[in-house]
Amino acid sequence: MPLTNEARGVFPIAPTPFLPSGEIDWASVDRLFDFYREIGADGLTVLGIMGEAPKLEAEESVALVKRCIARVGNLPVIVGVSAPGFAAMRALARTAMDLGAAGVMIAPPSSLRTDDQIVTYYAQAVEAIGADVPFVIQDYPLTLSVVMTPGVIRRIVMDNPSCVMLKHEDWPGLEKISTLRRFEADGSMRPISILCGNGGLFLDFEMERGADGANTGYAFPEMLIDAVRLQARGERDAAHDIFDAHLPLLRYEQQPGIGLAVRKYVMMRRGILASDAQRKPGARLSEAAVAEIDYLLRRLADRDPRAAGLV
Repeated sequence: MPLTNEARGVFPIAPTPFLPSGEIDWASVDRLFDFYREIGADGLTVLGIMGEAPKLEAEESVALVKRCIARVGNLPVIVGVSAPGFAAMRALARTAMDLGAAGVMIAPPSSLRTDDQIVTYYAQAVEAIGADVPFVIQDYPLTLSVVMTPGVIRRIVMDNPSCVMLKHEDWPGLEKISTLRRFEADGSMRPISILCGNGGLFLDFEMERGADGANTGYAFPEMLIDAVRLQARGERDAAHDIFDAHLPLLRYEQQPGIGLAVRKYVMMRRGILASDAQRKPGARLSEAAVAEIDYLLRRLADRDPRAAGLV
């Protein structure tokens, strides 16, 4: 089913498993997608920034999308199609949709600076991929260096009916969520789904500001699911309790440069990935970093049994 503005819950960002040789580890790919389905994810995103998408060949990207869709059953799959040029974006977007993807995610290039440039870029992207393809705006100024004001997001949403979701990764960004929901309330912007990124670092309060869930990665995505569902049921303290238990590891994983290495290491320790390898270029953890992560896992195990037995 195509992605709509009613999307809710947790759509984990999948890392791409690699062998130490740099080849895609297809056995771990299958295990990873099975894991996301089994823990109750509401959807999935592949070929995101933390999926090392720019390091993949075009044929590998298509193969990964095909494998994911075949493996996760009826879960909606969002495919990151950001590319330097619209031809490559269109090719991957149309192929992904033909394979059964629910929608695509588009990040703005870092060269955009003015509001009009940003709005025009998304209009051109829609023209390239087709107005029939549901798309997600990726708003990640910390990494992409493109600042989107709530007003710019409103313009993109109102100009492009195929825009159904915002991946909100601004930081600080709580006020942005509140502003966008006010736009919807006063009728100046049609409703969209807002799923949040940034590794879930502010998910506890993002949900309270009106977010619909998370579209991000973390080595324990079950926690993200717990927090979102507890908040949806009005169990505020319980949601904050499970979030707070994971916050030290969540914070550690958010370090620029080594965040993906941390995530893959923990997922390897959990038996989800066979290796924590990244395709070059990629950061590696020092012995000191590994010892710190193991310490955090031991402490987490005291509050969440899902971390027990990892170290």
